[in-house]
Amino acid sequence: MKKIAAVNDISGFGKCSLAVSIPIMASLGVQCCPLVTGVFSNQTGYDSFYCRDCTDDMEPCIEEWKKLNADFDGILTGFIANGKQGKIIHKLIDTFGKENTVVAVDPVMADDGEIYKCYDEESVKAIISLAERADIITPNLTELCILSERNYNEILALPEAEFLQAIREMSLLQNKDKEKIVVTSGIHLGENKVANAVYDGGKFDVIVTPHYGGSFSGTGDILASFVTAQYIKGVPVNEAVKQASEFICKSIEETIKDTKGAYNRMDGVHFERYLRELGDL
Repeated sequence: MKKIAAVNDISGFGKCSLAVSIPIMASLGVQCCPLVTGVFSNQTGYDSFYCRDCTDDMEPCIEEWKKLNADFDGILTGFIANGKQGKIIHKLIDTFGKENTVVAVDPVMADDGEIYKCYDEESVKAIISLAERADIITPNLTELCILSERNYNEILALPEAEFLQAIREMSLLQNKDKEKIVVTSGIHLGENKVANAVYDGGKFDVIVTPHYGGSFSGTGDILASFVTAQYIKGVPVNEAVKQASEFICKSIEETIKDTKGAYNRMDGVHFERYLRELGDL
């Protein structure tokens, strides 16, 4: 069985991070091996939350993995609590990253043009340095602008054709050594459509999906987990993004139906009912 070391936080409420990575990867036939960066009572989008920083637990876990002669087909990183965790993840990649190990980085640090309040300059630098080592990165539009040193508001104000061209150019800037770029959110095309953008091997694709109004927490984590798992199984990134987009759309529709439209975006989406379908992919 393929294995992915998933470095991220876990929340009791608010379906995101490891709370979605574990079931998504398992349903796709891939073993998820969590390395926990933080434990949250509920994700940080809620008005209040309790958090336990797991920085001091990470290196001892890695040492135990070394004793087990652990071997990973992929390493996926997400939320980090501080710059020290970034250095630990670099060591993880140095230790377990072999020639065929896929390193995927979800550069979780910002959204809607703003860096998350829990991040300082050291944390942002750590995320950027990890992204530079990745085979796949899955930024949202804000994060892509930060990685490319572009102004988010200026990009957002461009007409549609220029807007998409700017995303293509920013993706090309990140395309070091044939790195694969998946822009996971923030691409709004008119009132009723949103898109994910994929840059792979010189080819730029825009995968359009319906816009359901508002936003839904955790969908970026679903997409990053889905794409990484499928890619190590041999599915091209473009096809994996299409599969993930379809899965997310069905999950959003289920959420709207279940809650009669009165959903709390922080709760995440009702993806569980469709997990059994992933076994056929």
